[in-house]
Amino acid sequence: MSEPKQRTGGQILCDAMRTEGTGAIFGMPGGASLPFYDALYHYADLAHYSMRHEQGAGYAADGYARALNRVGICTATSGPGATNLVTSMASAMMDSVPVIFVTGQVATPFIGSDAFQETDITGVSIPVTKQNYLVKNVEELPQIVAEAFYLARSGRPGPVHIDVPKDVLTDTTDIPTPTDVKIHGYRPAGLGHKRMIQRAAEAINAAEKPVILAGHGIAISEAFDELKELVEKASIPVITTLHGVGNFPESHDLSFGMLGMHGMYYANIAVHECDLIIALGMRFDDRVTGRVKDFAPNANIVHIDIDPAEIEKVVPTAVPIVGDVKLTLGALNPQIESGDRAAWLSRLNSLKADHPSHAIRESEALLPQRVVRNIYEATKGEAKIIGDVGQNQMWAAQHFLYDKPLSFFSAGGLGGMGYSLPAAIGVQIAKPDDTVWSITGDGGLQINIQELAALAEYNLPVKIAVLNNGHLGMIRQWQNRFYEGRLKASVLQNPNFAAVAEAYGVRGISAGSNEDARKAIDEAMAHDGPVLIDFAVDPNEDVFPMVEPGASLAETVEV
Repeated sequence: MSEPKQRTGGQILCDAMRTEGTGAIFGMPGGASLPFYDALYHYADLAHYSMRHEQGAGYAADGYARALNRVGICTATSGPGATNLVTSMASAMMDSVPVIFVTGQVATPFIGSDAFQETDITGVSIPVTKQNYLVKNVEELPQIVAEAFYLARSGRPGPVHIDVPKDVLTDTTDIPTPTDVKIHGYRPAGLGHKRMIQRAAEAINAAEKPVILAGHGIAISEAFDELKELVEKASIPVITTLHGVGNFPESHDLSFGMLGMHGMYYANIAVHECDLIIALGMRFDDRVTGRVKDFAPNANIVHIDIDPAEIEKVVPTAVPIVGDVKLTLGALNPQIESGDRAAWLSRLNSLKADHPSHAIRESEALLPQRVVRNIYEATKGEAKIIGDVGQNQMWAAQHFLYDKPLSFFSAGGLGGMGYSLPAAIGVQIAKPDDTVWSITGDGGLQINIQELAALAEYNLPVKIAVLNNGHLGMIRQWQNRFYEGRLKASVLQNPNFAAVAEAYGVRGISAGSNEDARKAIDEAMAHDGPVLIDFAVDPNEDVFPMVEPGASLAETVEV
């Protein structure tokens, strides 16, 4: 009988990543994490992508995880490397993205001594992770790493942080990594309560003006078929959250777009007038509800979510169901009756016809909405779109028609600018055969512009659309609308982005007219490597529709 294999802490981490089927690791090495990288050197099947900033590495792992519904991996060293991850940790936490963040730490004898590049990153990361660990002994590491992957992907997914001191990475143990993980007190929800599902079916069958609000939970549980079955069987209009975009084909007759602060006018009015909301895997955040006391004043709410903390956190719920959306819809759908809701659908279709929120006005100036629509037309909708944060994010969500799930990604909860470019790198690596477009702004691009170097190094065919309006556009819109036009710190002096891209080794193109924009997009699509297009768009264009701060969905303004 052979002796149990001795493994270093670094090897334990690499073995776990291999077992999990990790296809990509995003990171930057440093002194405290060098033993991990030395171990990784011997694992040729574990692909490592060197990013130029730890935040970029975290966002790349985020994009990779979302595109595949798989755990992403990000690494950094101690001190500044670890603290640079915090924003991407918080973003993954807010958006329920399973990412393992592995950081090196100073050797255990030096912890607490203010050693070089020491930071209490476990203390820092507690509020922005689902779970975190400081590994003090190599014999703890096999159990911890198994738990970390299990926690990240199960239940409501989220980021897990493992902080590993340098000596733990080099110490050895023969303890194997467990294949079965059970954590005391942690019981992720499965099928919802049978009686609650029956009550939900009764409420749906009795409703005359129901709507479905489809959120990120549909994508996480891959409940696309179950959602479509419910919608078509009961003739219920579907409205999505920002992260729910693409969960239901937007070209479908029963699709009524996105709701919320910059949602479709008709979607917001539908929610205001409905008599029942079937909320699926969404959390009723403030950008969705508007003024909470006037949210859906005539409706009862059926809320299905895997996280019990989200039930009744914001709005009162008539039928609360804690459960996995896919499993729960599988039990609910057989109890649903075919519904005749012709009058309700006629009302909503009239709203859509009278208030065409997708319409783009004619303009000699290059409009950012037109750029997004041109990208849609050039790709025939066959693309992954990664929005940044701000106006560009809303235009990307509004004006590209998403008929396929897992096609639109953005930092919706935390709203961190700089997400799009590194996340697009992760998405492209996850989906090498797909067309990937990063739609960003001139402000957001510059927060992680250094990742153009990674894009060029790996020759990834990501296409970048910079909607360059010379401003922090959403800030300018709010300053003009609510602060009497006092534009403080929102006007940007930008470089020549096409020239900057070329300096990094990325094809750079500038476009300032409607004709140039179409040509530039066609040129980018024909190029087999990365391309950045600097679109000089109308600097004064605002995002509409809009629910102003403190207003209700019924008060949505269109201009």
